[in-house]
Amino acid sequence: MKRKQKRFLQMTLLFTAALIFLPDIGLWSLYKEKHLVKPAEPQTLPLGLGDGQLFTWTDGLKRKDWHDYESIQKDAMRSGKGEHGKPYPLTEEDHDDSAYRENGFNIFVSNNIALERSLPDIRHPNCKHKVYLEKLPNTSIIIPFHNEGWTSLLRTIHSIINRTPDSLIAEIILVDDFSDRGNRGWGISGRIFLGHTSLHFCWK
Repeated sequence: MKRKQKRFLQMTLLFTAALIFLPDIGLWSLYKEKHLVKPAEPQTLPLGLGDGQLFTWTDGLKRKDWHDYESIQKDAMRSGKGEHGKPYPLTEEDHDDSAYRENGFNIFVSNNIALERSLPDIRHPNCKHKVYLEKLPNTSIIIPFHNEGWTSLLRTIHSIINRTPDSLIAEIILVDDFSDRGNRGWGISGRIFLGHTSLHFCWK
């Protein structure tokens, strides 16, 4: 009986220590969240990705508010069909089963929604106040597709470019996995996107 009590006490102490000291999830992380030290120079509210407010934590590492508040405000003011993730109203004439067969979703609706449509912010409220390291590595984004609806694919690329800081995108790679619809539209679209970031096309 004493052995079981000793084991229970050990497990309780271990759990308590983990709750207090584990990074990111323990009470120590909450302590660090409340002890941000701002720079001495005067600060203004960030207006865009390049003007993000900087914070220095107790660990000496600089964090940055990466939110693009100007773009967020512009998105909030957008209106139209499909904006903010709202349903697209269809008339009786628009209801066509063939629109679903080719892509598994209504390509007619996709073709009539803006490529740079606004989206609702579905994050937990606490996530909207998070700050991240000032210097982050960039990344390559690989998008494989097969007979994908062009507007949905283009909308994905627009979303990546518009909602990701340029410094964090090394390149965007599109991999066409044996599509048999041809590469219509890529001549014009490629020239548009290459002005923003490095965009590569791979066909199999």
